[in-house]
Amino acid sequence: MIIAVTLLVAAVYFIISTRVGAIEGNAQANGRLITIHDRGTQSVISTTAATVGEALEEAGVEIDKSDAVEPATSEALIARAYDVNIYRARPVIVVDGTTKQKVITPYQTASQIAKSAGIDMFEEDTTKMSRSDDIVSDGAGLRLTIDRATPFTFTLYGKTTTARTQGETVGEMLKEKGIVLGASDRVSTEQSANVTQDMAIRVWREGKQTITVDEEVAFETEKIQDGDQKIGYKAIKSAGQNGSRSVTYEIIIQDGNEVGRTEIASIPTKEAIKQVEIIGVKSAVMPYTGGGSKSEWLLAAGIPQSDWAYADSIVQRESSWNPNALNSSSGACGLAQALPCSKVPGNPFNPVDSLRWQKGYVDARYGGYAGAYQFWQVNRWY
Repeated sequence: MIIAVTLLVAAVYFIISTRVGAIEGNAQANGRLITIHDRGTQSVISTTAATVGEALEEAGVEIDKSDAVEPATSEALIARAYDVNIYRARPVIVVDGTTKQKVITPYQTASQIAKSAGIDMFEEDTTKMSRSDDIVSDGAGLRLTIDRATPFTFTLYGKTTTARTQGETVGEMLKEKGIVLGASDRVSTEQSANVTQDMAIRVWREGKQTITVDEEVAFETEKIQDGDQKIGYKAIKSAGQNGSRSVTYEIIIQDGNEVGRTEIASIPTKEAIKQVEIIGVKSAVMPYTGGGSKSEWLLAAGIPQSDWAYADSIVQRESSWNPNALNSSSGACGLAQALPCSKVPGNPFNPVDSLRWQKGYVDARYGGYAGAYQFWQVNRWY
């Protein structure tokens, strides 16, 4: 009896070994082993096809354009063995609030199905996959229902964002987001209040604290004078770009409002790129060489002597009474530093022409030299 059993086991082992060896030998001699998983079934083929798609075609497996295959049908066959999974497309009813649509998709997960339907999902949204209870109406056996989270404006310790929650109340929202309030923390809304769409909720901490924010850094501008271009010409040689920095402030909060702020640290995060501009400095008119005094020029320009003191103060600061004064950065010129110079009728470097223009300007803008003088005292320009 023992001898018979031993012989039987040996025979079975010989048969199995022979078959396995034959399959492996056949695969090595004729191609690669492909295990195909399709609709819960499994089949194995040996093939010399160059790609997964060719191997499936050789095996008589039809693939619809809506089906998904892993590895892809375009995958080149290089290894000795492959497992090929075929995900057959089927209809799914997607319900998103009041919107219902049917999609044909091979995807298995809710997020993949929603993406294939062109639906944007947020992290806080939830989904439910179920069997349709109305196949006649839906025309599909599966239903994907999307439960949208409620969007609201959330200011958390000074930083405002658009947030979403599945919590029904403010308290549930805070718990959902893992926010544990300290003794000095305050909430703008009662925690028992329902969260509604687009409502504003603030959480702050009373007293002194620190915050870190990202701030834009304006680029600097370098102006290059070009003697071949006329005054008033301006061209950008290379455009500037703003930079950024991470700034830490110490702030003081009282009753939810910031009442004090002090910068305590700053780290550059992106270097600003300087803008380079070309400025024309070539005069379209001849410089003034006629001589004269400021009293003569004021009188000739028709400026009342009662305004001479105001005019003298402004002109002194603008051009130091130099008729040919030219601002190399802006291009403003003459006694009055008109910008652009073409505003001045006649010759902008002629002191009388410049003062006549200035008188008309200050009369129209400030009601006279006294008003212009007062404005200049505060702003250092007029």
